[in-house]
Amino acid sequence: MNIDYNKNNGLVPAIIQDATTSKVLMLGYMNEEAVKKTIDTNLVTFFSRTKQRIWTKGEESGNVLNLVGIKLDCDSDTLLIQVNPAGPTCHKGSDTCWNDDNTQSYGFLSELDTIIENRKNNATEDTSYVASLFAKGINKIAQKVGEEAVEVVIEAKDNDDKLFLDESADLLFHYMILLQAKGFKLNDIVDVLRDRK
Repeated sequence: MNIDYNKNNGLVPAIIQDATTSKVLMLGYMNEEAVKKTIDTNLVTFFSRTKQRIWTKGEESGNVLNLVGIKLDCDSDTLLIQVNPAGPTCHKGSDTCWNDDNTQSYGFLSELDTIIENRKNNATEDTSYVASLFAKGINKIAQKVGEEAVEVVIEAKDNDDKLFLDESADLLFHYMILLQAKGFKLNDIVDVLRDRK
């Protein structure tokens, strides 16, 4: 890895990203010694501009950043460092230096998971289809998943891609409702799949 340390007084910015959630945790700076120590120890080490010395993240708190991988950007002057954090990353105690929770997000599906949970807990069955399913109980929800699964299979055998995608969306939506009816969320299924790899 040919890192260009010449643009910023011997330092390069190091963006720290959780290898599992892809959340950006913090930004630090590294010199050549810090990069070498990070690689040698598998613990992310920075050059502290305040302390004017090398320091390993977590050397006092124990909240270390376990190295997973290092990527160099196209200009060879910025690092993307993927880590498995052991505890909060920010010195103020939060998961990230932007005070975000370091949780996995699946874009719109995570948003939909939250909407389903809100409808389950806050809506009435006369104003929300989701709330009405929860009111009817687990058997009705499971039945809907079965019906949607059969419809996906039927549409998979035909040539109407739009109908196939519509039924697939219905299946996924009702399955996410079933997950919550059983006390789980999408993250729980992703954890199982990740463990299987």
